[in-house]
This record gives sequence, C-alpha cells and structure tokens, in this order.
Amino acid sequence: MKLSDNEFVDWWEKNKVSEKAWSRSLIKGAGMGLMLSFPILLMVMFRGWYKRMPFISGTQLLLILTGCVLVAVFYALLKGRMEWEQHEERYQRLRHKKTEE
Repeated sequence: MKLSDNEFVDWWEKNKVSEKAWSRSLIKGAGMGLMLSFPILLMVMFRGWYKRMPFISGTQLLLILTGCVLVAVFYALLKGRMEWEQHEERYQRLRHKKTEE
C-alpha cells in the first residue's frame, strides 16, 4: 500500500502504537517465518527417502519442531520491528521536511 506523504503521516499518527505491538508483528510475519522453517519440517517428516538418515526419536522430533517454531516466531518479531522502525524513520523525515517548509 503506497500512501502519499500526508496520508502516511496521518495514518502513522493514528496507528503508531498499534503497529508496535508484538502480537501484530507476530501475526503479520508468521507466514514468512513458517515458510523459512518449512523445508526443515518436510525433511524430518519425510525421512524415509534418505535411507542413511539416523532414526529420530520422539524427543528429538519435538526438539526439531520447537526449534522451527522458534525460528518462525523470531523472524516474525524481527520483521515486524524492522518494518516499524522503517515507518518511524519515514515519519520523522516527513515531519522534519514539513517543519522546514
């Protein structure tokens, strides 16, 4: 969504606090985070294709799944924080430019 400068400033002033919430970041970035860990899950779930792969016990499988979920959550939160910082920087630049005029 590409907003003009004035629309962005108005939108950011209204939504600044809600955009910073960690739950919103988690919801927005969880899909991409899961896509990053999905290949690992596929390899573990379909381990019959590689005959030399050692046996994975239930505890090891639980550890691998927990790791994949943690990777997805970390990515989602990091992505949300970075987007918030980019919006804040853009907002500060536009406010500075507006005060100079």
